[in-house]
Amino acid sequence: MRDGLVSIITPTFNSANFIEETIKSVLSQTYPNWEMIIVDDCSCDNTEEVVSQYVREDKRIKYIRLEKNSGAAVARNKAMREAEGEYMAFLDSDDMWTAEKLSEQLSFMQENSISFSCTDYEQISESGEKTGRIIKTLPKANYNRILLDCPVGNSTVMYSVKELGKFEVPNIRKRNDDALWLQILKKTEYIYGLNQVLMQYRIRNNSISSNKISLIKYHWELYRDIEKLSICRSSFHILYWIFIKLVKIK
Repeated sequence: MRDGLVSIITPTFNSANFIEETIKSVLSQTYPNWEMIIVDDCSCDNTEEVVSQYVREDKRIKYIRLEKNSGAAVARNKAMREAEGEYMAFLDSDDMWTAEKLSEQLSFMQENSISFSCTDYEQISESGEKTGRIIKTLPKANYNRILLDCPVGNSTVMYSVKELGKFEVPNIRKRNDDALWLQILKKTEYIYGLNQVLMQYRIRNNSISSNKISLIKYHWELYRDIEKLSICRSSFHILYWIFIKLVKIK
């Protein structure tokens, strides 16, 4: 483990059209002590070509290609195992950070003795245009609150490996990030929110997360198979999730 180093975890699959902007947002960070670990889940576009030019130019960027397509959880786990940082931050390959993201969030954590944190973020369209929608994080959230509707933007999360250790992401195709946050919250009581917009979340039209019907089965898998909730409690959470999507709370 290297003190002060932030390991940035970026799984990717067929993100050639977006990952260059993602990498540039990391290169623009005012906090320089980072490593970016990009694990490619066997992309069939030119993701490798796009990433390789940055790997050659900056030794802080590392690229690993999986031998076969295995899903985001496997790619994320590979990156997390390779990480050497005191802190671990997560950045999806189509999202972007503001230049002050790492410095502001690290200061927030260190000044308040926080081991697990997230931030506000804004939504952008697939083409990168601002939608005008800002998602505010909660001041703090515990396991039960995250289980309810996970008010956390994946690419805003950072935690202290020094204090909490490393984790293994459950191997489910979707909602494996939520499952990871729930794991961490079994070791620390809260995830704390920094009310600053430090990330841009790209809404992609053909992504799994845009298909609300298919997401139901992944929620069920998370509740029943990973978290071992009762059928009754799992059903409640599914119905609650459907409700907030219907009324467009999230």
